[in-house]
Amino acid sequence: MRNLTAVAPVLWGTTYLVTTEFLPADRPLLAGTLRALPAGLLLLAVTRARPRGAWWWRAAVLGTLNIGLFFALLFVAAYRLPGGVAAVLGALGPFVVAGLAFGLLGQRPSVRILAAGAAGLIGVALLVLRSTAALDPIGLAAAFGGMVSMSFGTVLGKRWGKPDAGLLALTGWQLTVGGALLGIVALFVEGLPNAFTWANFGGFAYLSLIGTAGAYFLWFRGVTTMAPAQVSMLSLLSPVVAAVIGWIVLGQSLSGGQLVGAAVILGAVLVGATTIKVGKPTLLKAVVAP
Repeated sequence: MRNLTAVAPVLWGTTYLVTTEFLPADRPLLAGTLRALPAGLLLLAVTRARPRGAWWWRAAVLGTLNIGLFFALLFVAAYRLPGGVAAVLGALGPFVVAGLAFGLLGQRPSVRILAAGAAGLIGVALLVLRSTAALDPIGLAAAFGGMVSMSFGTVLGKRWGKPDAGLLALTGWQLTVGGALLGIVALFVEGLPNAFTWANFGGFAYLSLIGTAGAYFLWFRGVTTMAPAQVSMLSLLSPVVAAVIGWIVLGQSLSGGQLVGAAVILGAVLVGATTIKVGKPTLLKAVVAP
């Protein structure tokens, strides 16, 4: 279960490369729409299940937080920041989730979790304030806002659980709601799309089918079965993958200050993960187990 959930952030770590190299330039809302809506409609066609009762508004809230708002901010950050920087900022998410889980679910974080959160904040400060690269403030704000939106969605998803229709249907509802909202905003803000290249089609197909429909099903499966802090810790894999891909494929580099900040964040998340028990073995061992 946990190994499968970890596949989702690994796939998300490739988003930054695909966005910058294969998608149309300066169309973040269009990119989010064409990533989410086709995947959601596909899952709706497969499950043929509609929300019932409270799940009408719950699906709308979760779709807005996890998909609509998150995707818009994600693509703005991806267009305006180096992939490794944008993704590593998301490593603060586990600590925001821990705070929200305490307020909404009554799950009190341990002292070590709080210490790891403080170290993560210091790491983010080092990453941003001591950077020699020109870090766009709008991109930084978008990356932070997207992380907060996803954190709320993660905690609420745990609180509400899964509907009788199943997780595949829940995934489809959220992707459809979020994609539709993005489409409306994109139409007014960015206008009608221009002609696409074959590279654009390939990038959208990959993000929609693999990076969205498949990855979000695995992620929401983890959200409904694991503690919020546990599943959020797995998001560490996304910045690691993004940074490695940016270094190998795009030739991107990080300054000394950014490397120190990234190392502090990674260490903080690892320390936090080892304090969370998931039966036997610990979460950290479960993540790296074959």
